[in-house]
Amino acid sequence: MSVSAERAALEKQYHIECGPGDVGRYVLLPGDPGRVPVIAAFLDDARKIAEHREYTTYTGSLDGVPVSVTSTGIGGPSTAIAVEELAAIGADTFIRVGTSGLMQPEIQSGDLVVVTGAVRDEGTASHYMPMAFPAIADLDVVDCLRAACLARGVRFHVGLSHSKDAFYAELTPQRMPIADTLMKNWEAWVAGGVLCSEMEAAALCVVSSVLGKRAGGIMLALNAEASVAELCATAVEGVRRLIALDSAAGRGGAR
Repeated sequence: MSVSAERAALEKQYHIECGPGDVGRYVLLPGDPGRVPVIAAFLDDARKIAEHREYTTYTGSLDGVPVSVTSTGIGGPSTAIAVEELAAIGADTFIRVGTSGLMQPEIQSGDLVVVTGAVRDEGTASHYMPMAFPAIADLDVVDCLRAACLARGVRFHVGLSHSKDAFYAELTPQRMPIADTLMKNWEAWVAGGVLCSEMEAAALCVVSSVLGKRAGGIMLALNAEASVAELCATAVEGVRRLIALDSAAGRGGAR
C-alpha cells in the first residue's frame, strides 16, 4: 500500500465522513438518503454513523457480522465517490438497492430485477476503463440475491440493466436535439433484452472491478412505494446469504 493510501485508510473520508471501523465489509447502496434508515431497520442494532451531502451511513449487523447502508445520491459520479471512499476504509462488497424504469413487457410495476450487468450508457465509468470493458456484477452476489428472491416468493427477473446519465433524456427524448439517436438506442437496448433502466449500476460495477471488489444490484421496477419494503427486505436477505456463503468458504475478512 502506498503512503497516500495508508494515510487515506487512517482518516475519515472526505465525502462520506466515515473512517476505519465505521462500516462493515458488506454495504447496501440506496440512492435516496431517506431510504437508508428503512433498510437499516432490517439490521440488528443499526445506528447512524454519518450524514454529509447525499451520503448518509448507518451500520448494524446480520448474524453477528457488521453490515452498512450508505446512500449514494443520484447517478454514477456520486456512486463512484461512495465506492472509492467505502473501499478505502475496508468495505469490499457493494449491493445497489434502487428503483428503475421497466423495459420489457413481461415486467410489471413492483417486480424486482437482479442485475447481472449493465449497459454503459453513462460517462463516469469511462474515466476508469475504456467503453469496451464490460460492467458485470459478481456471480456470488447475483446468486445470493436470486436465492433471496426465491426464498421470499417475490416476482423477479435476472438480467441486464441500462445505466444512463440523463434522466429526462430518457423520459422525454423527443424534445432533445438528438432525439433520433436517443430513441434508436433505446429501441436497441429493448431489442437486446435489457430489463430495466437506472443510473448507477454501470459505474458501480466498473469501479468495483477496478478496485478488486464485488458488486451487484437489485432494482424495483418503477417507483412502486408499496413494494419498497419488500425490495429492502430482499436485499438484506441476499446479504445474509452472502455472509453465510463467505463464512462457509473461509472468506471471513476483506478480500
